[in-house]
Amino acid sequence: MCRLRDIRVESKNLNLNRTAQRGLVITPRDEPSKITVDNLEVAQFIYLLLKNERIRSVIDTITSKVVLILGRFTPDRKIVLDALRQGLRMRDYLPVLFDFEGPSNQSTLEAIGTLASMARFVVADLTDAKSVLQELREIVPSRPSLPVQPVLLANQAEPGMFDLFRMFPWVLQTRYYETYTQLLSNLDDWVIGPAERKATEQIGSRAGS
Repeated sequence: MCRLRDIRVESKNLNLNRTAQRGLVITPRDEPSKITVDNLEVAQFIYLLLKNERIRSVIDTITSKVVLILGRFTPDRKIVLDALRQGLRMRDYLPVLFDFEGPSNQSTLEAIGTLASMARFVVADLTDAKSVLQELREIVPSRPSLPVQPVLLANQAEPGMFDLFRMFPWVLQTRYYETYTQLLSNLDDWVIGPAERKATEQIGSRAGS
């Protein structure tokens, strides 16, 4: 057993393969309580989390304020997504718009999964966005505490494969909008309100299980 404060990392290229990482104590020697961790990177993170109030504040902000926005990033659709981002920002959220070129590949899906794990909820614009279905397949089945609010231009129908997501109660009713100004004017009732209620409901159900 060793203490995190006794470990000095001299190189950023330190190789910890085949190294026994067990019983790392992250509390000072003079404290009566003792916290042990079996992974050096996790030990460093938890130590900072316990000792640095700013980091705790950042974590709290991320888990309560980040909103992931998914959609198609062509110029005309980007106007809607940027407007959504601005509307969420004005309501004290931290919108994250993952913008990339080309179809989703494994690396982009992994990045989206990471962002989703930090989000309070997801807004998915299904308009002309077949790639969004692939992104939703990455995040919806494994994250029951993450509400997904779909939105869609009123002159379009839901993609046929979207029915697969109806079995997941954390995927909310699709909201149809005529213009992005209409969507923004109803942002609280159509997007934020339902997503926040579902997030609270899912957290409560997990706590009671």
